Amino acid sequence: MTESKSTDLYRDTVFLPSTSFPMRGGLPKKEPEILAHWKKIGLDEAIQKKSDERLAAGHKVFTLHDGPPYANGHLHIGHALNKIIKDVINRSHRMNGEVVRYIPGWDCHGLPIEWRIEEQYRKAGKNKDDVPVLQFRAECRNYAKEWLTTQSSEFQRLGVQAEWDNRYATMDFSSEATIVEEIGRFLLNGSLYRGLRPVMWSPVEKTALAEAEIEYHDHTSVTIFVAFPIVKDSTSNHALDGVSAVIWTTTPWTIPANRAIAYNNDINYQVIIAQAVSDESYVMVGSKFLVAQDLADSFCQQVGITDHQALHTFSGQALKGTVAAHPFRGKGFDYDVPLLAGEFVTTEAGTGLVHCAPAHGEDDFYLCRDHQIGVDELVQDDGVYAPNVPLFAGIHVFKAAEPVCDQLIESSQKAQTEGKAFTGLVARSSIVHSYPHSWRSRAPVIYRATPQWFIAMDDDRKIRENALSVLEDVTFVPAQIRNRLTSMVASRPDWCISRQRAWGVPIAVFVNKETREVLRDENVMQRIVEAFKVEGADAWYTSPASRFLGDSYNADDFEQVFDIVDVWFESGSTHAFVLGQDKLNFPADLYLEGSDQHRGWFQSSLLECVGTRGIAPYKAIVTNGFVMDEQGRKMSKSLGNVVAPQDVNDSLGADILRLWVMNSDTNDDLRIGKEILKQQGDLYRRLRNTLRWLLGGLDDFSEAEKVPYAELPELEKWVLHRLTEMNKIIQQAVTSHEWVGVYPTLHHFCTVDLSAFYFDIRKDALYCDDTNNVRRRAARTVLDILHRCLCAWLAPVLCFTAEEAWTARFGEDQSIHLEDFPTLPAEWNNEALAERWLQVRAIRRIITTEIENARREGMIKSSLQAAVELAFSEKEVALFGQYDWAELVIVSQVDIQIVPGSASLYTEDEEQQGEPHAPPVVTVASGEKCARCWKVLDEVGENTEHPELCLRCVDVVSQ
Repeated sequence: MTESKSTDLYRDTVFLPSTSFPMRGGLPKKEPEILAHWKKIGLDEAIQKKSDERLAAGHKVFTLHDGPPYANGHLHIGHALNKIIKDVINRSHRMNGEVVRYIPGWDCHGLPIEWRIEEQYRKAGKNKDDVPVLQFRAECRNYAKEWLTTQSSEFQRLGVQAEWDNRYATMDFSSEATIVEEIGRFLLNGSLYRGLRPVMWSPVEKTALAEAEIEYHDHTSVTIFVAFPIVKDSTSNHALDGVSAVIWTTTPWTIPANRAIAYNNDINYQVIIAQAVSDESYVMVGSKFLVAQDLADSFCQQVGITDHQALHTFSGQALKGTVAAHPFRGKGFDYDVPLLAGEFVTTEAGTGLVHCAPAHGEDDFYLCRDHQIGVDELVQDDGVYAPNVPLFAGIHVFKAAEPVCDQLIESSQKAQTEGKAFTGLVARSSIVHSYPHSWRSRAPVIYRATPQWFIAMDDDRKIRENALSVLEDVTFVPAQIRNRLTSMVASRPDWCISRQRAWGVPIAVFVNKETREVLRDENVMQRIVEAFKVEGADAWYTSPASRFLGDSYNADDFEQVFDIVDVWFESGSTHAFVLGQDKLNFPADLYLEGSDQHRGWFQSSLLECVGTRGIAPYKAIVTNGFVMDEQGRKMSKSLGNVVAPQDVNDSLGADILRLWVMNSDTNDDLRIGKEILKQQGDLYRRLRNTLRWLLGGLDDFSEAEKVPYAELPELEKWVLHRLTEMNKIIQQAVTSHEWVGVYPTLHHFCTVDLSAFYFDIRKDALYCDDTNNVRRRAARTVLDILHRCLCAWLAPVLCFTAEEAWTARFGEDQSIHLEDFPTLPAEWNNEALAERWLQVRAIRRIITTEIENARREGMIKSSLQAAVELAFSEKEVALFGQYDWAELVIVSQVDIQIVPGSASLYTEDEEQQGEPHAPPVVTVASGEKCARCWKVLDEVGENTEHPELCLRCVDVVSQ
C-alpha cells in the first residue's frame, strides 16, 4: 500500500479541528449583521438590567463623562479615535464587574452651525439680517438635529456601546435651562461682570473668540519703526531734548490707537545721533533717537543708519515722567503719549520701547488702565475704523498699513520742514510670523477692546487659586500633561464668556440703564430657568422682560442682554445636567479627550465647576494625541490624505480601526494610512486565527473532560501562569486608564506563546491522542480557559469579532458583552515554574535552530523526520531530564545523553568545572513513518493488524 493510501485510510480517525468560525472575517458585511442581532436580542437593555442588579448588590460605579463632539458634518478619524478609546475603557470597567452608564453627548450651539445656515442664505440670495432671529435659531436647531442623528448612527457603526436613546445635547430645553442656571450661579455669587477689555476678535465672524477657538498659521505682516517726538524731558541733564522715542510694531493699524509707550526700569537706554545714513533710509543725518542700548546697533542696521554716536546712556528709571507726542499730532490725535514703566518690555527684538494701544493688546490695556488712561474704541466689529476716526474712517484694519505709513511719512516731512525732532516713519519692512486665526473661518483675528461679559478668576471666589488646588488631587494620563493644564490655568486672563451671535444660550441677565449695574436677583433668575425648561432659550426672545423681572422691577429701567454664552461655557456645564444622576458619579471618574482640550473642555469644565461648586468635575484626565497621515502630515483634502472612518468600516471593518487605535501610542500623535491599516489587518488575522484554532480544538468539549489544576502537565500550568500575567496587565490598565501597550502585549502572547509554541506542541496530542487521554483532556481544559479569557479580553477592542467567537461556541442567544473578565485562581501564578520554562524554551530554541539548519541542508524535509541527540550535564538532566523533549521540539525521537563531569551549556553556574558537553545533534530518525501521526519510529510495523501505525495510534484506532 502506498503512503498516501495508508494516510487516507486513517484520516477519519484523526481528531481534526472543526468550527463554524470562518477563517476570513468579512467584517464589512458581518459587523452590521451583529449590530442588528444586538438590537434584536435587546443587548443594551440587558446591559442596563445587569447594571441595576450590580448596583443593588453594592458594586462600584464607574463614570466616564462624554465630552460633546460638535454636531456638524460626518465623523472624522479623530472622532473615531476618541470614541473608541472611551468605548474600550467603558467596556473594560463593565466587564470588571463595575456599574457603567455611558451617556453620549453633543455640542449643538455656536458659530459653525450659524455659518452653515448663513451659507445657505447666501446661495439663496437671502440676507441673514432680514431673517427673524427665531426663524434663524429654528433653522440652526434643525441643522444640528440632522447631524446629531447622522453622527450617532456613525458612532454606533463603530461598535460604540452607549445609551444612544438617552443622549444629551446642549440644545435640549432641559440643557439650556441648566446652562442658564449655571450662568445665574456666577451672577449671584458676584463673579460675573461686564467689562471693557481686549479680547480675540474675528472681524469676519464679528464676535469674540475663546483661546480654544484660535489656531496659529504663518502670516505676512508689515513691520514699521515709528518715531514719537519727546515733548516733556524728565531727565536731569535734558538728555531727551530734540530726541524721538522709537517703537517697532508688526501691526501698523494699531498706531491710531496708541496712547502710551512702555519701557523697562531694568533696561539701559541710549540717545544716539545719526551721523550717516544709506540712500534708501527715511532717516535724516542729525536725527536723535531713544532706543535700548543693547538694540542700538541692530536698530541702526535695520533703519539704514550707517554711522551713529551715542550721546547719553541711562537706566530706564530715568524715563519716569517723560511724555511724547503722537506722530499724528495736529491731525486729530493731539493727546500726550506718556512713557510708562512695564515689566513686559524686553530687548529680544525691536527697540526696547513698546507702543501701547490699550484697545488692542492685553499688556497695553492693563498698563494704561493702571495709569487711568482711557480706551478708545476706534475699530468696529467688522474690522473697519469707526466713522469718527480721523484720517482712517472706513478703512479695514488689514488694509491700513499703506494709509498709516503714508500719514507717518507725511508727519516726517512736516517735522523736517518745521525743523522739529524726527517724527513718523523711520523704516518699514515685512515679516512672516505665526499669527492667530479663527479655526472656523481660517481668517486672521485681532485684539479688540469691546464691552464683554467675564467671569473673574481672582475675585473673592478665587477661582484660579482653587482650580490649581483641586488639580493636585486629579490623576493625569500621561502624567506629564499635568503641567500643561496647570500652566494654562495659572496664566489665563478672566474668562470672556460672551459672544455676539444668535444661535446659543443667551446670557440672560438685566442691566440697570441708569447705574449700569447688573441685576443680581435670585427670583428673577429662577423665573428665567423655569421658562427655559418649558420653552427653551427661545423664551428669552419671545417674552417681554416683565415676565422675568416680575412686579418688583420696572422693565423700562433695564437693558435686556442678548449676547449668547461661549460654547465652551456650555460644554463646561454639561456635568450639571449629566452627572450625579442614577448610576452616574459626580465628580466623574474620568474625562477623556484630545490634547487640545487642555485649553478647551478640560479647562472650561474645571473653571465652571470650581466656580459654582468648589471642586473639579473629574477625578482623572486622559489625553489622546492627534491623527496624522503615514508621513506625519496633517490630514487635508487638498493633500488627498484624509482617512475617513466610514471608508475603513466599508473596506476593512470597524474592528480593524478599533485594533489600530489600541495598538497605537495614543498618548502621542498617531499615524494612519493604507499601509498602516494593512499591517493592522495582518495583526487582526493572527488574533482571529488564534480564536479559530481554539474553537476548532474545542469541538464537542464538555465539562466532564476537565482536568483539575493539580493534575495538569507542567506545560499547561505554564500557560495558565502566563494568563495570570496577562490578567495582571489588563487589571492594571483598567485601574490606571493606561492602555498603551496592552493589546500589543496580548497579540504577542497569542502569536508567540500560543500559536508558535503551545499550539504547535499540543497539535499532536489534540489530533492523535485518545479522547480519554489525560494529556489531550488537559490541553482541551486549557483551551477552554484560553477561549474564555481571550474572548473577554479582546471584547472591549474587537467587540464584533469577540462576539462572533463567543456565539460560535455558546449560541446566538449568548453575548460576550454580558460576561465579566474571568477571575483567575491565585495558585495559577507560579513564578518558579515560569522561570524554569524560560530555560526550557531557551534550550528548545537552540535545538529548533539545529533542526532548521538540517532542513535547509536537505537532510530532512519536516521536523518529524528528525532525531536529536541531546547531551546534558548531570545538573541539567536533574533540571530538564524529565521533559518529553521529542514532544517539545516536535521531532520523532530524542536521545538524552548524560555526560558525567561536563560543564553545562544551558545553566549559569560560576563554580562548575569540566569541559562543556556537545551541542544538540540532529540526525535522520530511524524507523518508519506512522500513517496517522507521521512520526518516524522503530515501532511502526510491530502491529500486524495496523502495520502502518505506531503503537500509540494502534491503541486509538482499535478503540
